Amino acid sequence: MQREPLISSNLTPQRHGFFGRRAEVSSGLYSSLNCRMGSDDQKDLINQNRDSVAKTLTIAPANLLSLHQIHSNTVIVITDAKTCDTRPKADAMVCALPNIGLGILTADCAPILFCDPDQKIIGAAHAGWKGAIAGIVGNTVEAMVKLGAKRKNIRAVIGPTISQQAYEVGQEFFETFHDDNPLNSRFFINGKPGKYLFDLPEFVITELNNQRIQSAEWVNKCTYMLENKYFSYRRATHQNQPDYERQISVITNIID
Repeated sequence: MQREPLISSNLTPQRHGFFGRRAEVSSGLYSSLNCRMGSDDQKDLINQNRDSVAKTLTIAPANLLSLHQIHSNTVIVITDAKTCDTRPKADAMVCALPNIGLGILTADCAPILFCDPDQKIIGAAHAGWKGAIAGIVGNTVEAMVKLGAKRKNIRAVIGPTISQQAYEVGQEFFETFHDDNPLNSRFFINGKPGKYLFDLPEFVITELNNQRIQSAEWVNKCTYMLENKYFSYRRATHQNQPDYERQISVITNIID
């Protein structure tokens, strides 16, 4: 199976990748590049998968960092490779250090990779609907700016994410967004009776554009629909699977 991740020209020259489920060592329910430490997959296999990701991006495995994601708007500033040893509870990281990889785990939520290539400052965020509406996007950009990034230079790319076609929600969900801002109704279309379809990628793109950064885009890949390529929490739930997996999205600050 092919190991090469999905990349975006919008993030070059920063080395990065939106990795899917294909390649490496996990099998069965977790087949095969499962990087979720909280799953019931064998821990040594998860570590092998993560080591493979680090190798692909030419960083030391110990420098591939990740968080205990909690659907918050909390951002961690990486001060050294040990910042995430205890997997702090947060949903985004920013970094100006060399040879560090910021890894975000998702299984339908939006992984967002950021860079200011001029100032060599990177960021990575996990934006589920709770974190997105709570301001994780703006907080990540602000944290990058505090490190020295320039808004006009920041680029952001949303990786594989559940699409509107697959994201059915109820009335209470709709009202949460509408009550926060009536203009948010534009991110919903009618679904089955009493249901809506929510456009998470477009909501996040709008949040990014509101930050007045240089550019923002989505790779236009749906985790739910592309079963052979990506893990999906919602699909696993619909299939009554006993556990679920996550893929990893990583951006590095390789400085030769």
